[in-house]
Amino acid sequence: MKNKTLTAVISFSLIMMITVTACKSRKTSGETETRARGTVEQSFFGLTPDGDSAMLFTLKSETGITVKITNYGGIITEIHTPGKDGKSVNILLGFDNLQQYINGHPYFGAIIGRYGNRIANATFELEAKSFLLAKNDGNNTLHGGIKGFDKVVWTPEVISSVDRTALKLSYHSPDGEEGYPGNLDVVVTYELHMDQLIITYEARTDKATPINLTNHAYFNLAGEGTILDHVLYLNASHYTPVNAELIPTGEIAPVEGTPFDFTEPHVIGERIDQVEGGYDHNFVLDKKEGEKVLAARLSDPKTGRFVEVTTTEPGIQFYSGNFLDGTLKSGDELYVKHYGMCLETQHFPDSPNQPEFPNTILRPGETFTSQTILKFGTVSD
Repeated sequence: MKNKTLTAVISFSLIMMITVTACKSRKTSGETETRARGTVEQSFFGLTPDGDSAMLFTLKSETGITVKITNYGGIITEIHTPGKDGKSVNILLGFDNLQQYINGHPYFGAIIGRYGNRIANATFELEAKSFLLAKNDGNNTLHGGIKGFDKVVWTPEVISSVDRTALKLSYHSPDGEEGYPGNLDVVVTYELHMDQLIITYEARTDKATPINLTNHAYFNLAGEGTILDHVLYLNASHYTPVNAELIPTGEIAPVEGTPFDFTEPHVIGERIDQVEGGYDHNFVLDKKEGEKVLAARLSDPKTGRFVEVTTTEPGIQFYSGNFLDGTLKSGDELYVKHYGMCLETQHFPDSPNQPEFPNTILRPGETFTSQTILKFGTVSD
């Protein structure tokens, strides 16, 4: 512990606020002009209970978007975007210090794995073997178990060139971690380009294993109040109904004529009272396997901000912040019910136990790849 602490102090002294600028050169009137494409600022964020250093990386685009990410859990702690009044605010729920994340939180902005969402009865069978997982959500396992990818320290690498401004995070998940088989090597890259945050996932294994990687960002495009007056579009004509424990029943049901129909934009609070407990459901995207499509568009009429979600994943989990109860806060902001909402691109919940759902088993020799793009913008009156 002492050695790790000493290392962290030295690291803090050496790399506090290192700024890397990616530049692009162009010829203007016979001269070479250098134009900043984006920047990455790196600073010390804190020590984990094990004495590991967590860093904070601030990515800034030339269009005024700022994204802050820590290698603890791969958490996106903040995203700042301008509104129609020209003022930028943070549109994500999260904290400005490591300790609050360590104290516990509902996966604010984190990388989720090995398996995002729920697996029924915390068990699955694979290649004639049964695997037991941690029961951290009633009888089920949720978001990778007790210590999922949201609670580990990832190895960071800043990528800065004329073409890219990005943060690459790597993690080795050993065979048997949280009950999952196989040594799994995961790389998640956050690239900020103009008005887009591009999240790319890659993974390889030496044994067959379930995998479902996502990011659990909570959006509030107004930066205050609840998200009930936000407007949502989902490119999904079907969804997967769930039982009382939020486990899919196996049915893929049409949304037409139900409060789950967002194929035309709807105000989130308009029909939420018709959904017991609020929205926390997987929507089946209208797309072909591997195709990258617009999955969702969330907008806030008051500020004009919007975010568009494009993905290669077959599903998206719309969660309306039903379990936020005001016990967590950032500064003076209390995170009350519906203060934020999630749009988690993913494979379907409980797929290891539901053979009719899209495959989530990664095998040796294969490479898991997935990409989600968040595009930010503003609509003026």
